[in-house]
Amino acid sequence: MNFFIKLQDKISEFKLQINYMKKFPKIVFIGSTHFSLFPLKELYMKQYNIVGIITSPDNPLHKKGESFSPVKKYALENNIPFLQPVNLLDDSFLKNLKAWNADIQIVVSFKILPQKVWNLPKMGSFNLHASILPQYRGAAPINWVIINGEKRTGLTTFFIEEKIDSGKIIFQKEIEIGKEETAGELENKLKKMSGSMIIKTLEKIMKNQIKLIDQKNINSFKYAPKISTKDCRIQWNDPSIESIYNKIRGLSPHPAAWTLLFFNKKKFVRFKIFIVKKILKKHSIPIGLIFISSYEMQISVKEGFISVVEGQIEGKKRMNIKDLINGIKINKNLFVL
Repeated sequence: MNFFIKLQDKISEFKLQINYMKKFPKIVFIGSTHFSLFPLKELYMKQYNIVGIITSPDNPLHKKGESFSPVKKYALENNIPFLQPVNLLDDSFLKNLKAWNADIQIVVSFKILPQKVWNLPKMGSFNLHASILPQYRGAAPINWVIINGEKRTGLTTFFIEEKIDSGKIIFQKEIEIGKEETAGELENKLKKMSGSMIIKTLEKIMKNQIKLIDQKNINSFKYAPKISTKDCRIQWNDPSIESIYNKIRGLSPHPAAWTLLFFNKKKFVRFKIFIVKKILKKHSIPIGLIFISSYEMQISVKEGFISVVEGQIEGKKRMNIKDLINGIKINKNLFVL
C-alpha cells in the first residue's frame, strides 16, 4: 500500500514539473562555445522549456581534437534536439527550425544570424554580448577592453536587429576589471554571470517588464574586431609600458601575444608570452634586450622592463619562467623583435 502511495506522489510531482515547464515559452538556444554552455546549463537546470538547440557543424580538423562543439555535447548528454546548419538560409534547416515553433530564441556566442532566422519567433530573438554596449561591438570584446586599458566592462542582452550588436538593449550588468586580470580570467568571471543574466532577461520579457534602451541615442562607442595573428605581435618600441602590459594580458591565454626571440645560431623563433609583470625604471638600454638570471627574464622597454612570468617557445609547451630559462640554457646575447 505504501508503495502505491509513494508512486502516486511521484507521479503527481512529475505532473507538477511538466505543468511548471509548460508555463514557460518554447525556447530555441543558439550557441557553440564554452561561453555559450554556461547559460544553456542554467536554463536546462532550472527546467526552462528548451525545444531545440542550434550549434555549429562538426569540425574533424579541430586543433584540440574535439570534432564538435561543447553545446552539441551537452545536447547529446541531455537528449535535447539540435541542428547543425552549414548554411543558415538552407530550406531544409529553416523548415526544421520552424517546426520547433519557438516563442523566443536566445543567442550566445554564435555567428551572424540572417533575418529569416532571428525574426522567426513571435517574442523575438535576444543576444548576450560580453561588453557594455554600445561599447565594444564586435567579435572580441573581452580581449579589447583589457588591451585598451578599460577599468570596467560587463554583459548586455539586446534584441537582435539587422545591424550587428546594435539592437535595443534589454538588460546590462557592469563589473570591474582587475589591474592584473587576463582576458582568460575576465572571461571566466563573465561566464559565471551569464546564466543569471539570461534568466533575468527572459523573466523580464515574460513579465513585460522591459524598458528598452535604443543604442542610437548613445553617441560614443568602440569596436572590438576579430583579432588577427598580426595584431598579437608585441611592439616593444611602444613608448608606454602600460600599453605593452595591457596587450599581453588582453591576449592571454588566447590567441596569445607573441614576439620573435633571437635564440641560437642566428635563429629567430616565435615566443608567446602569457603572464608578465611591469617594472617602471629609467634606463638607457636599447629596447628589446633580454636580461636573464636563474629565475627571471626581463625585456627592456622605453619606460622600464617587462618581466616574463609564463611563456612558450615555439615547439615547446607553456612554462613558468624558471623552467623556460633552464630549457633554453642561454643567458646572454638574447633579444626580441
